[in-house]
Amino acid sequence: MSMENVYLGIVLAPLLGAIVAGLFGQQIGRAGAHWVTILGVAISFLLGLLVFKDVVFDGAAIYNNTVYTWLASDGVRFEIGFLIDQLTALMILIVTFVSLIVHIYTIGYMRDDPGYQRFFSYISLFTFSMLMLVMANNFVQLFFGWEAVGLVSYLLIGFWYMRESAIYANLKAFLVNRVGDLGFLLGIAAVLMYFNSLDYADVFRAAPLLSNLTVAIIPGTEWSVITLICILLFIGAMAKSAQVPLHVWLPDSMEGPTPISALIHAATMVTAGIFMVARMSPLFELSETALSVVLVIGAVTALSMGILGIVQNDIKRVVAYSTLSQLGYMTVALGASAYAAGIFHLMTHAFFKALLFLAAGSVIIALHHEQDIRKMGGLRKYMPVTYACMLIGSLALIGVPGFAGFFSKDAIIEAVSHAEIAGAGFAYICVLIGVFVTAFYSFRMFFLVFHGKERMEAHARMHLHESPAVITVPLILLAIPSVVAGYYIGPLLFDGFFADSIKVAPEHDVLARVGEHFTGALGFIGHGLAGPAVYLAAAGVAAAWYFYLQRPDIPPKLAASAGWLYRLLDRKYYADDINEFVFAAGGRRLGRALWKVGDATLIDGVMVNGTANSIGRVSRLIRQVQTGYLYHYAFAMIVGLLLLLSWFVVS
Repeated sequence: MSMENVYLGIVLAPLLGAIVAGLFGQQIGRAGAHWVTILGVAISFLLGLLVFKDVVFDGAAIYNNTVYTWLASDGVRFEIGFLIDQLTALMILIVTFVSLIVHIYTIGYMRDDPGYQRFFSYISLFTFSMLMLVMANNFVQLFFGWEAVGLVSYLLIGFWYMRESAIYANLKAFLVNRVGDLGFLLGIAAVLMYFNSLDYADVFRAAPLLSNLTVAIIPGTEWSVITLICILLFIGAMAKSAQVPLHVWLPDSMEGPTPISALIHAATMVTAGIFMVARMSPLFELSETALSVVLVIGAVTALSMGILGIVQNDIKRVVAYSTLSQLGYMTVALGASAYAAGIFHLMTHAFFKALLFLAAGSVIIALHHEQDIRKMGGLRKYMPVTYACMLIGSLALIGVPGFAGFFSKDAIIEAVSHAEIAGAGFAYICVLIGVFVTAFYSFRMFFLVFHGKERMEAHARMHLHESPAVITVPLILLAIPSVVAGYYIGPLLFDGFFADSIKVAPEHDVLARVGEHFTGALGFIGHGLAGPAVYLAAAGVAAAWYFYLQRPDIPPKLAASAGWLYRLLDRKYYADDINEFVFAAGGRRLGRALWKVGDATLIDGVMVNGTANSIGRVSRLIRQVQTGYLYHYAFAMIVGLLLLLSWFVVS
């Protein structure tokens, strides 16, 4: 089999599974739907392993070719094609592995749902969309995958469409992402305008030649073209990867079933923005302004969203806010030009975040879909496998030495400490404080769910038991890389793994400075123990243990005494209120005003009804002339003849 057919198989196998399950779900039944989609994603994963071996271990040359030309217009070709390099190969493995685990888990989680076949069709289509995005070699296909993951996320967040909250959540996700996509599309349009090509290779090759080109967006104000393009593209990433202020859709995405929460938050959708910026490194490296914007936005997101996790009581929302915070860490890495560290954290985060979501789903099933952590407690003895897996995921999330999250998060913190661009000092403080915050809210949830006294209702306690193997086995499969994946830090960050995929200017190469003292994974652990991050994480766990196991009476008192501060956090910094009353309600008011002025007054009042009324008035006047009397017409003829004779005489 040629490698071209392998690449096609990777994207088409999940698509075929989605089509069969979606269109013929009634005919093949529930078992047929999950088998055909799992088989499709499994084929993609196995082919992804083959690609990874070919690119990484066998040293195959980078593949960059067109599959077919969709359209050619005025010398510009709109193509579908694949770019297969180390970055693509790694992303294929992450997407297909996590998706495969989620597909298997879904058999147990959705077994009683009437939309069983439809759900499997959607998640398989989601996988196809993300694969098309990460394998693209041009902006057209990138945009196709970008919009496709947005569409399928809309369908999945609102999967239970009979719930009003689900419809609100998927519409919110759709609208917020439209804001980001406007910036993204303008960025692509600017690329086409200035480079006259949408092919990555052409654009990256020509970018240095345009590094000094400026454009006057506002008369008298010159902007670097590269800076403009990068910021517009990053606006798209801000929405897809839920960066402040375009983050508001992600917590509400919890309205979808738990498996799709895991898929959105771990391997698809939100990782698209991180991947895109890393892929665009040859452009971003030419603009320190754009890098500073990325750095500061990521730092604000990492800290502010983590703080919100402290006051959440829905188990899935706690994990969701940790996703927002960790996406902020990845974005900080991108802004510091530590792209490899950002992708490394994307990888480790995909494993432990999918693990945390699926473990949360196991708890939710056991408690008959109860999600309030205040109504849990003491589950450790009932659910030992879920407990162990949730513990591993939490330890990886907070960055305990030896777990995957430690290596990737500590690499980001170290890299930022070496960065010298504007905002680096602020970002370093944010990511350090974020370590304490992450540990506190993560173990607040963990202790309230699995330790302490049992607070669930009596009928729920009577039937408590560990989840079936179809749920616990995927948890174990995700727990393994949540521990061991971090030990690949050397090859991924310091041995030039991404040298052909990611371009970093020498003056921005902070990872090279971190790597100067790298002596292996164990040496990195020792280096981490000499820094503040590990002890901040330990302090966060200790604080959560004290407040929620030893003195559970203190947190309610603190919340009551905090007053406006607690309300600020509980209302999520009033971001939803601002969006509702300023943008949503303001948009409706503007629409009504434009309707009154434009439609009702100008169009209906002046152009449509006004024209009709004017014709009516003129007609009534003319009708007075048409009397029907012969002498009136004779008189009019005589007057007309006199006027005509007078004109001839005068002329």
